Amino acid sequence: MSKSAQAKQMETGAGFIAALDQSGGSTPKALALYGIGEDGYANDAEMYDLIHAMRARIATATAFTGDKVIGAILFEMTMDREIDGMPTAQYIWEKRGVVPFLKVDKGLEADTDGVQLMKPIDGLSDTLARANKAGIFGTKMRSVISAAHPDAIDAIVSQQFDIGKEIIAAGLMPILEPEITISIDDKSQAEDMLRDSIAKHLADLPKNQKIMLKLTLPETPNQYKSLIDHPQVMRVVALSGGYSREQANAKLAQNAGMIASFSRALSEGLSADQSDEDFNATIAATIDEITAASNAG
Repeated sequence: MSKSAQAKQMETGAGFIAALDQSGGSTPKALALYGIGEDGYANDAEMYDLIHAMRARIATATAFTGDKVIGAILFEMTMDREIDGMPTAQYIWEKRGVVPFLKVDKGLEADTDGVQLMKPIDGLSDTLARANKAGIFGTKMRSVISAAHPDAIDAIVSQQFDIGKEIIAAGLMPILEPEITISIDDKSQAEDMLRDSIAKHLADLPKNQKIMLKLTLPETPNQYKSLIDHPQVMRVVALSGGYSREQANAKLAQNAGMIASFSRALSEGLSADQSDEDFNATIAATIDEITAASNAG
C-alpha cells in the first residue's frame, strides 16, 4: 500500500472520514440503532460478528468509495477480520480507495476535574507494528472534556501529544481526539482552552512531524481555523458527538476546511432489515449529504 498516495488523499481529498470503530462499550447501542437488540445475540462473540457484518455491509456499499469517503477508522477486531476474503484494511484501500485508520485507545479513566484521560494503552508498540503490517495509514485515540478547566484540558492535550509522538515514531499518522461533551454549559470556554492548548503543543512538535485532529463541532463557526491552517496539521475532522446528522451537517458547513468523521450520524437510518437496494440507497444519500457539508466551508 502506498503511504504517499494515502497521505495525498488525506491532505487534499474532498470528502470525509467514516468512523467504523465502535468498541465493546458502544457496540450494543450501535447495533440497537441498526435494529438488532440485545436479544439478538447470546454473547460477545455473536455481538462482534453482527457489528462486523454491519461494517462490512457499509464498506461494500456501492457509494462507499474514496471519491467521497476518503478514510475510515477501524476497530482493532475489524482490522483483524476480512471483507470479501481480504483483510479489512487491504480491502477498503485496494478495492474501495478508502484510507484505513485504527482506533488504538483502550477506553477512559474516571472523571477528574471535568476530564477523562485515556487509560494506559498496553501493548501499543505491538499494536502499531501489527497496524503497519496490515497496511494501516494512521491511528485514532479519544479522551473526553466535560468542563472548562484549563489545567485539566492541558493534561488531556499533553497526553494526546505524548502518545501521538510514539505513533509518529512508528511511521503512522495520529488522529488526536480530545472530545468536548456537547451538552456542557461552558462548551465555548472549553473550546477556547482546547484550541490554545493544542496550539501551544504544536509549537513544541518537531517541524518535520504532522498530526491530525478530531474535534467536537464548535459553538463558534471557524473556532479551529488557526489549527486547520497550521502547517503541521494534516487535517482537522469533526465528530458528531450526539448531534443528529442534520444538526451535525449544518454545524459542519459553517466551518471552513473542517471535514466530517461521523459514526452514529453515518449509520443513522440504516437497518439490518433493509433490502440491499434500500440499504445502498440510504447510505448513498447519507454519504452525499455528509460530503456536501464537508465541502461547504
